[in-house]
Amino acid sequence: MPYFQQVNQITEHIQTSFTERVDLLRLQATHGLDSTQQAKMGQFLTPAPTACLLASMFDISHSSIRLLDAGAGIGSLTAAFVSRICQLDKKPKYLFISAYEIDSVFITYLSDTLKMCESECNKAGIHFTAEILQEDFIKAGVNNLELGLTSPEQKFDFAILNPPYRKIQNQSEYRKTLNRIKIETTNLYTAFLWLTTQLIAPNGQLVAITPRSFCNGSYFRNFRKTFLSDLHFRKIHIFESRNQAFKDNNVLQENIIFQAVKSPNNDNDVEIISSVGPDDKASTVSYIKHSQLVTPDDPNLYIRIVTNSLEQQIAKQMMTFSCTLEELGLSVSTGKVVDFRASKFLRANPEKDTIPLIYPGHLVNHSIVWPKPNYKKPNAIIDCPETEKLLLSSGIYILTKRFTSKEESRRIVAAIFHPKQYPQPKIGFENHLNYYHCHGGGLPEKLAWGLLAFLNSTLVDEYFRQFNGNTQVNSTDLRSLKYPNLAQLEKLGERYLSGLIDQNKIDIYIEELFNMSDNSNEFNSIKATKRIDEALAILKDLGLPREQYNERSALVLLSFLDLKAMDSWIEAKAPMRGITPVIKFIAENYGRTYKPNTRETIRDETVAAFVNAGILVKNPDKPDRPTNSPKTIYQIESAILALLQTYETEDWTTNLRDYLVSTETLKTRYAQHREMQMIPIKLPNQQDIKITAGGQNILIKKIVDEFCPRFTPGGEILYLGDTGSKYGYCDTNALLSLGITLTPSQKIPDLIIHYTVKNWLVIVEAVSSNGPINVQRQNELKLLFGNCTAGLVFVTAFMDRSNLLKFIHQIAWETEVWIASDPSHMIHFNGERFLGPYQ
Repeated sequence: MPYFQQVNQITEHIQTSFTERVDLLRLQATHGLDSTQQAKMGQFLTPAPTACLLASMFDISHSSIRLLDAGAGIGSLTAAFVSRICQLDKKPKYLFISAYEIDSVFITYLSDTLKMCESECNKAGIHFTAEILQEDFIKAGVNNLELGLTSPEQKFDFAILNPPYRKIQNQSEYRKTLNRIKIETTNLYTAFLWLTTQLIAPNGQLVAITPRSFCNGSYFRNFRKTFLSDLHFRKIHIFESRNQAFKDNNVLQENIIFQAVKSPNNDNDVEIISSVGPDDKASTVSYIKHSQLVTPDDPNLYIRIVTNSLEQQIAKQMMTFSCTLEELGLSVSTGKVVDFRASKFLRANPEKDTIPLIYPGHLVNHSIVWPKPNYKKPNAIIDCPETEKLLLSSGIYILTKRFTSKEESRRIVAAIFHPKQYPQPKIGFENHLNYYHCHGGGLPEKLAWGLLAFLNSTLVDEYFRQFNGNTQVNSTDLRSLKYPNLAQLEKLGERYLSGLIDQNKIDIYIEELFNMSDNSNEFNSIKATKRIDEALAILKDLGLPREQYNERSALVLLSFLDLKAMDSWIEAKAPMRGITPVIKFIAENYGRTYKPNTRETIRDETVAAFVNAGILVKNPDKPDRPTNSPKTIYQIESAILALLQTYETEDWTTNLRDYLVSTETLKTRYAQHREMQMIPIKLPNQQDIKITAGGQNILIKKIVDEFCPRFTPGGEILYLGDTGSKYGYCDTNALLSLGITLTPSQKIPDLIIHYTVKNWLVIVEAVSSNGPINVQRQNELKLLFGNCTAGLVFVTAFMDRSNLLKFIHQIAWETEVWIASDPSHMIHFNGERFLGPYQ
């Protein structure tokens, strides 16, 4: 029996999202795959949250749709698209899908997915047809275009892609094939996109998830030129974190999702969405003109993704500069010394007949530290006829690193090499550096210092990140920047030489010199950007969990301090605020507009973490307010407020240390406060425990008091969750005896009850705001308790019938439902037995 039929046996009678079932196929298909081979092929299957995000990007009003899924894998993207159209109020009448997949491993799974898609379409009244093309999309597409087999009526209305990411070698068959239709590109993902643009119909839509690298650089210039001549962007979704889009595969890459339309560019608005990851519901949104995204007079056609009004202001400020490097009489080049090619001439330390060899590691605090003792790289290179072409005459040069890590605070890291510090006739720069020069030689001193200050400004670094979506800083990108004129750079250099050395002073003087002072109608973009970075640094200093190291957490912290960009830290306050005022403060003062439907995500994923860490106090005016009350408010804790008011003063380090030492004392105080509000529970074994007041814990107490005596008499509670402390009660030894090991990182159900008389493990989820046991959760629990020696029974508990009605369409078959308001009854969802395990 095909796997899709096995899955459907569980879910065929309920209106659950079948994308969850397709995701189970994806997990099964990828289980046991050779990760090395997968990386070599450059293709990773799309997780359900990411696939659904792509499908949501389409604008759909067609009555008949032809969909192209190139590199379909097991069909996750197609399934997400089908799920989307089946939920529309005005559904299309016809859907035709053309799915290309070359890997034979995935074909069976793809076939099963398309059968599920057909079933969903039949339910929705959509006529469904599909074809699986087990062939190379590049070769097939080129052949079809060459032979004229793609008539207008055969072109596609929509294309949805997660193309493979792999370099195309110069002499490869792909390069030769693509050249036949004049496609010249360096990576398979842009080849897929390029070919797709020729296969979609006028006004057709392309939605794809790709690396962001095509947005800049010389390698992708030809692609951008052709792509932007045929299509224009309507929506772009970027991620704050690089490891979320394909987190199942541990892929670390800066990805974007975009929607582009094949129609003339009328300088339409482009919607820019930003989130931590695909399943992050607290996304921000902003709108820019297409001419702001791609400047028409930019010969490189760089795509500058501006996510909020602060970044728009930064771009506007950079537009005040008009000089190119050529107009300044300057150039920027890549270091000439490729160490593995010149290895026999390299020396660990300076010797006779050697000269300094500068690596990125020698750049420290805007200057050069050379030689570096015990440095893993050579410090010197021999000056001889064989190395003559690799060396430069000594002079003043500005150097930048070509590669920085995503986690570094700056993308552009610049330093000055000055011959007064190292009086040698020549100098060598390693290939991982860029160097600014004047006709191959050194720079005038004032100009050099001014250029150093400009490159190290927050303004330039933040602007650079708008079009550079990777960790490389190539000379081409630096040449694309516009610079102040010669007189302005020299004036900036004079100020630097007079003692302008730290980052804050650099930014202040650039603001003054270029008339970028605060305008009451605009954000002070640099101060706001730096304030967010400061808040992030504080969260790290306080030792919060890594998942809180994101912009949203920083902005929420600033909101609860009522701290605006122009305020000093000593002005931090402690207002009492709910989530909606927090969102409003962030929009008005930091230019990030969160959608209204993000309230619960901000509350659950950020504010709750701050409460648990003792940074915020919940309901200081009324501690016994119910957990999910719409009147819930929060306030910064007094000791934290006092600490943060000393940030950036000489007392900060000492005060931070003292605070961290006292954290245990604070935790004890908070624990005592919570203890007063705890709910007492008597377990079936007569043991007394207490759990946090409010929320679903009220329902958990009712399950223990009402459900257990009726339906699991004599049973043992092995685990009881607490919304306030993760573990309310856990009998580790009893769980181990049943083959169960639980860890804090797992998504553990609310109650685990061992009904010893029948050797059943009754797994209960208490629903207040989160969902019930649906198909996906049921399968997660089966995996979690896969080694259990007892039979598994799944129960979803609700407080009352009205709450049940909100979720009834999601509940999985072969599970039970219990309602606290009707405690003596049980609702059984199908199956041949009542309240019992299934094989």
